Amino acid sequence: MPEPVEARHLLLGVLPDGVSLGEVGHELPDARPDLIREVRRRRTDEGVDVVAFWLAVHRAGAYRYGRSVRRLTAVDLMLLGTVCLWALNVTVTKYVLDHGLQPLAYATIRYFAATGLFWSFTYARERTFSIRLSDTKLVALAGTLIFVNQLCFVYGVKLTNASTMGLLLGTTPIFIGILSTLIGLELLGRRFWAAAVVSFLGVGLIASGGNGFSGRIGGLALVIGAPMTWAAYSVAIVPLMRRYSPFRISALVLVFGWVPLAIAGAAQTLDQDFHFGWATWLGFAYAVVGPLFLTNILWFTAISRVGPSRAALFANLQPFFAVLFALVLLGEHLNRWEIVGGVAIGMGIVLERAKRLTPPEPPGD
Repeated sequence: MPEPVEARHLLLGVLPDGVSLGEVGHELPDARPDLIREVRRRRTDEGVDVVAFWLAVHRAGAYRYGRSVRRLTAVDLMLLGTVCLWALNVTVTKYVLDHGLQPLAYATIRYFAATGLFWSFTYARERTFSIRLSDTKLVALAGTLIFVNQLCFVYGVKLTNASTMGLLLGTTPIFIGILSTLIGLELLGRRFWAAAVVSFLGVGLIASGGNGFSGRIGGLALVIGAPMTWAAYSVAIVPLMRRYSPFRISALVLVFGWVPLAIAGAAQTLDQDFHFGWATWLGFAYAVVGPLFLTNILWFTAISRVGPSRAALFANLQPFFAVLFALVLLGEHLNRWEIVGGVAIGMGIVLERAKRLTPPEPPGD
């Protein structure tokens, strides 16, 4: 989900001066709820996200940030460009799958190429991929969830429309909130549950559109599975985000996710015919370099400069950009129920974000 690791789905855990999450994490009795709230802002097929909660720890800094950032800046353009690159990936994936690439062959080769790129980048930056032995299980779990997410993403896009996938990716924060509540990581109030009800109402309206739910049940189940598995992945990596850089987590999870993907996709990959037109090859190259590699670097850099809250405002635009690209570039159409459902999901996002967007009180003199 995102489809990941691209995500789904967020925030840089290392400040520009090199302070690590482990060094700031001790300032909170339990940082898990803060981490979960930030992870919720990312989407499927976005890259491994890691939380920077410096502003949550330093209230004075958060207040200065809220007062000083008002105009559109170069970093804002970087964030907007990153979100657009993520959103465009849904349309690009639909195009390449409709023009010769088989779903599992596409995912297998794509992740193999992205893994090579990200390992090279991370090694040049950190010179190590080491983690605690006890954390290997979490990385393996995260990789498994990425694998399942990829199955849902590629087949969901193949069997439905890019616009449908784009709309339903908007439910990712809701699924993360529900899962976080179920396992005791975060307690959420009535505003969140109201947002969940509105969002799921939107899902129902989208499902009933077109040929009706019965005619699209398989594809829609896979599409809904994409944000659900990205939510599970986002919760699973919370402990890792407190100890390692986002780049190291990305590199390791890509490998653990690619291995089962390569096994499942071996038959399609070996059977794949690679005689495509230039547009298909261009789309495939974009799907590797854009949402799986370049956006992670841009996103983490931007987050380190402006903080997670402002970045989340841009991330929430992704489902709507994804729909726009599908309508314009693929000529897809939304019926009235899908439009109403998309509006309901948008309202759910606004409700879910409203309370957390309240600016902190200014520090006392």
